[in-house]
Amino acid sequence: MMTEANPTTTATPVDQVHLRRCVELAQEALDAGDEPFGSLLVDAAGVVRLEERNRVGGGDETQHPEFEIARWAAANLTPDERRSCVVYTSGEHCPMCSAAHAWVGLGTIVFAASGAQLDGWRSEWGQGPGAVAALGIDRIAPATPTRGPFAEFTAALRELHALSLGRTQA
Repeated sequence: MMTEANPTTTATPVDQVHLRRCVELAQEALDAGDEPFGSLLVDAAGVVRLEERNRVGGGDETQHPEFEIARWAAANLTPDERRSCVVYTSGEHCPMCSAAHAWVGLGTIVFAASGAQLDGWRSEWGQGPGAVAALGIDRIAPATPTRGPFAEFTAALRELHALSLGRTQA
C-alpha cells in the first residue's frame, strides 16, 4: 500500500469515475456541515450498490461513510459478494473504518487521498493531529488490497479539507 504524502499512482479510468463521485460526495458532506469524506460500494459487475457521505456534524463522530458501507454490506450482501466488492473513498479509511471493512470481509479499497496526506495538510495549517492516529489501512487490515492515493485528486481534496477547517486558502 502507498500512503506517503506525495502520491505517484495514476488512477484507472474506472477508478477516476468512482473517485470523482467520492469527491462530489465529500463536497456534499462539507456543504451539509460535515467533514468532507465520501464513499461508494461497487459490486463485481461495476454497479454502485451504495453511496454514502460523512455525517459527523450531528455530534456522532462514528458516522463515517466507510463504516456505514461496512454495516450495509454485512446486512445486505453475502460473504462472497462482499469479497468481490470495491470500496472507493475520498480519504483513506481511519482505523475504525479499516477494522469494520476487514471484519465484514469487503474487497479492495481505492482511496483518493491518504491519511498521511491529510495529517500533512493539518500540520501545514497549524492544526494538531486528529483524535485518532492516522494509521494506514495496511496497519489495521493487512490482508485488504488497496490502491491509492492518486495525485489527480490532491488539489480538490486539499481545498475541501482547508475549507472544513475554516481556511480560505489551501
